[in-house]
Amino acid sequence: MSDTVTNTINIEDVGPCRKRISVEIPADAVDSQMETAFGAVAEQVAIPGFRKGHAPRRLVEKRYGSYVLDETRSRLVSAAYEEAVREHDLKVLGQPPAEVFEGIEVAAGQPVSFEVDVEVMPEFDLPELKGIKVLKPDSTLPDGVVDEEIKKIAINEGSLDEREDSDRGDYVTGNAVMNDSDGTEHYNIEGAVVQIPEEGDEGMILGVIVPDFFKQIGTPKVDDKLTVKLKGPENHEVEALRGKDLTIEYEITKVYRIVPAVISDLVAKYGFNDEEQLKEMVTNQLQQRAEVQQQSVMRQQIVKHLADSVEFDLPEGLTSQQAARNLQRRRMELMYRGVDPTEIEQQMAELRGASTESARNELKQFFILNKAAEELQVQIQEQEINARIMQMAAQQGKRPEQVIEELQKQGQAQTLMQQVREHKTIDQILTDADIEEVSADEFNKRMGEKA
Repeated sequence: MSDTVTNTINIEDVGPCRKRISVEIPADAVDSQMETAFGAVAEQVAIPGFRKGHAPRRLVEKRYGSYVLDETRSRLVSAAYEEAVREHDLKVLGQPPAEVFEGIEVAAGQPVSFEVDVEVMPEFDLPELKGIKVLKPDSTLPDGVVDEEIKKIAINEGSLDEREDSDRGDYVTGNAVMNDSDGTEHYNIEGAVVQIPEEGDEGMILGVIVPDFFKQIGTPKVDDKLTVKLKGPENHEVEALRGKDLTIEYEITKVYRIVPAVISDLVAKYGFNDEEQLKEMVTNQLQQRAEVQQQSVMRQQIVKHLADSVEFDLPEGLTSQQAARNLQRRRMELMYRGVDPTEIEQQMAELRGASTESARNELKQFFILNKAAEELQVQIQEQEINARIMQMAAQQGKRPEQVIEELQKQGQAQTLMQQVREHKTIDQILTDADIEEVSADEFNKRMGEKA
């Protein structure tokens, strides 16, 4: 792009935390970039009958014109977008979806115009970060918790007893297809797993809580075809599902019951000599988890205090990007605390169905902690990320490389970095907090009074 060519850039507010970037790229800049792209292609391509780099321009245009236009659009738009963000000091959260730019038309001798809405950090002042009152609960393990954990391990390590009929607490798998009232298909999942509610009526299917689930499905058997009707959660990360009347057609292919493993099998599996060594391992794991939980509830108090102490405008409705970010943050926090995967999915479903106020508060906390990290100049090091991965691997009983692979596959690597940054920010604030140590009972009592 020529140094003498200037893009026309306009920035306007289109709602809380959102800006609209409007750009016009002059025709001269378009032609210049197009010539550069054609020149690069002509030098590289080999066309039969011509030496490399010596094919006629018209032939190169005929064969590679579409590629050149795509390359021109990509380079022009990317550079113009980055220029707008940089020159107007926009604190953009995330990148616009690629499809936003795909429909932009590029032609020789014509200017290129585009508009894109972006999410930006809100403007607000942080409250005082020193001297915040925080309760520190005792992390001693309560009686009976070790035995309860061993029962959970026995279930997780248990065998599957396939059945024809089901009962409460059993699991069923099958093909689940979700459609909205317009007939649009949103999910088609083979092997979707559902647990028949053990008590009450509420249950979960395809990551969504259904209040009258047991009433709708009962105790199905193999080959049954069920129809589940539900309302799309208001904060689902898929915006098209929010508030919609949804129908899930679910065909049962398997019914099974988990038969818990016996203690002797667990002792053998973990290579111990006796049950006491198994209990010692579980006790150590639970104690580590309790200390993580202790730190977590202290952090939560800091975050709540900050959120209660500052007010600023939030988007009127959560975008899919914001809703997904809320879910990712909560999932990563639960993984950090060592929560069972089944319980994590339950909480994810509950967050999707949470009130708009609750979801907006999650977003508010994200903005506050991001700004606090900037003010405190918090930086994270590679060894801190590695230490967190090691900790999560120990909590989940997995190898570190297995955890890394899962994070990358689920697109959670960036969320992990964000979590480490947030935790480091809060811990820095905790170093200057007014901390009072209390018993677990006293902690629960006083936190209950504040709720």
